[in-house]
Amino acid sequence: MDFHQLKQELLEYGAEVNIQKIGFASADTFDTLKQRLLVQQSLGYHSGFEKGSVEERTTPTKLLPKAQSIISIAIAYPSRMKDAPKSRKGDRRGFFARASWGKDYHDVLREKLRLLEEFLHEKVDGVATKAVVDTGELHDRAVAERAGVGFVGKNCALITEEYGSYVYLGELITNIPFEPDQPVEDGCGDCNICVDACPTDALVQGGQLNASRCIAFQTLTKSFLPDEFRSKLGNRIYGCDTCQLVCPKNKGMDFHLHEELEPDPELVKPRLIPLLTISNREFKDKFGYMAGSWRGKKPLQRNAIIALAHYRDETAVDTLNDLMHKDPRPVIRGTAAWAIGKIGTEEAKELIETAMEKETDEDVLIEMEKGLALTKQESAM
Repeated sequence: MDFHQLKQELLEYGAEVNIQKIGFASADTFDTLKQRLLVQQSLGYHSGFEKGSVEERTTPTKLLPKAQSIISIAIAYPSRMKDAPKSRKGDRRGFFARASWGKDYHDVLREKLRLLEEFLHEKVDGVATKAVVDTGELHDRAVAERAGVGFVGKNCALITEEYGSYVYLGELITNIPFEPDQPVEDGCGDCNICVDACPTDALVQGGQLNASRCIAFQTLTKSFLPDEFRSKLGNRIYGCDTCQLVCPKNKGMDFHLHEELEPDPELVKPRLIPLLTISNREFKDKFGYMAGSWRGKKPLQRNAIIALAHYRDETAVDTLNDLMHKDPRPVIRGTAAWAIGKIGTEEAKELIETAMEKETDEDVLIEMEKGLALTKQESAM
């Protein structure tokens, strides 16, 4: 079979089904990546959300035994929204990172990969394929870089010439010996803007991320947010875009090519106070189709409480006080107590001390003490 011709036909079909970029890579083991991942693990820089072992993440034949090539795809997503609602005093809003705008990108990518699989199965007898998105084992940025889709920048994002880093990535492992494309040269040069701009110094150096310090990672955790990150969170509810927003390669990059990826402004910039009391059913109905919902509502509500403290929103105190007394989740009760102290209204001290009289959870009591300490700071100012 003429695999060169098949490659061209696949590229044409990919354009027809609205895939922005397709590249082809060998299925050889990712030896350099393997060593880098082992170093990351030894330094404790991994997030814990990674799927599979280092071997599985760097050895395509572990996922498809007769793998000969990998097809890497990229679809572009928007970086700006129309008619974005304003966050105003008394009506404060949070923010979901751009990677959570619109329909969950995992579903969008899987559908595109399914179409490519069907195309190949119609063209080639005995073809074997394995689709992978970023919740799978394979390291999609490394695949995309090898396939010439773009280069991995100092912000650890895959940067394309045409769409910047505002692209979602997926890959299709196959037993077809497609000719690999040429990798793209690193385009960061001496630029170090993203490393300098990272709010928590999570970018240890260009291309190396301490995931446990990344704000995007911290917004996903379900326990109390460490104190050092609370002042850095701002109004982020899910994810962090800082290292993409400051990247010169992303200047002017804003593509609206997939209707299903268009943001609902009221959902990606949600009102903070209503988010605190939303039911499980309401949360699933409103936010369930978004990528940012996968950890459930608890981390998002904790982040919303911290955002209200960031704004020092006095109109939130009644709701926070109710949560501090009645919410069954210690993380929410404790964070609410801390936030009341941070907002620092005249009654804050009394509200916290009243709640402390019946509180039994040690971690919550620690947060209440922090809240009381904050009220003393406010009164001394």
